[in-house]
Amino acid sequence: MFKKNPFGHYLILKKWLIRIMGCMSHRRYRGFNQLQVVGSEVIRQLPENNVLFVSNHQTYFADVVAMFHVFNASLSGRNDSIKNIGYIWSPKLNIYFVAAKETMKAGILPRILAYAGSISIERTWRAKGVDIKRQVKMSDISSIGKALDDGWVITFPQGTTTPFKPLRKGTAHIIKRYKPVVVPIVIDGFRRSFDKKGIRIKKRGILQSIEIKTPLKIDYDKESVDSIIKKIEYAIEQHSSFLKVIPKDELENQEQLNKKREW
Repeated sequence: MFKKNPFGHYLILKKWLIRIMGCMSHRRYRGFNQLQVVGSEVIRQLPENNVLFVSNHQTYFADVVAMFHVFNASLSGRNDSIKNIGYIWSPKLNIYFVAAKETMKAGILPRILAYAGSISIERTWRAKGVDIKRQVKMSDISSIGKALDDGWVITFPQGTTTPFKPLRKGTAHIIKRYKPVVVPIVIDGFRRSFDKKGIRIKKRGILQSIEIKTPLKIDYDKESVDSIIKKIEYAIEQHSSFLKVIPKDELENQEQLNKKREW
């Protein structure tokens, strides 16, 4: 009843938060829009802990909430589907996701999501909309290690929702240090269907997709950080060579958005 996870969160409270948020968000992926899932069998073959999911990023919250749905549906025997939300009644409670501390403190919803599974870290390259440079906090690295020791961790190594940005090398350092099973995920459609935060539905009738790929083969001791980063770039389809397969209108929209941010 009063059991806690390694971060001091009550599991019974976390379970009810996931149940409630799952019920509230389900229609966003099977109603207003549709979610196409590929690779649910990969989820069922993973160990109970020390699994690191690496994914591209399109919104602050809609991506990771969708992954919670997909992971729990897959573990409940759904094949590439989140049909029948009964799977949310007994969710996997040791799923965590890495997020910026300032993002997870910006409002009541982010705080609820933080309790449900956030590993909140301080970004070393940006804070309050301003580019900065500061050292990585070892306590943040330790928190990710603690979460891996307990279960599964979702991370977005680009650290931004802007596509084709360079991956942060800290992800590779974490991989070399903790030697997790690294599972690539490729998502699409979330940027078109939700606002940047992933809260407001921007457009309906959009086909969203989550593709879960087989774990990467990594030599933790011999491979360099740069080699691991390049493997992840290709696996999550964020290497520059994938630019040519992105629809022209989406690239133009993203270029306009980048110009506004620079201005």
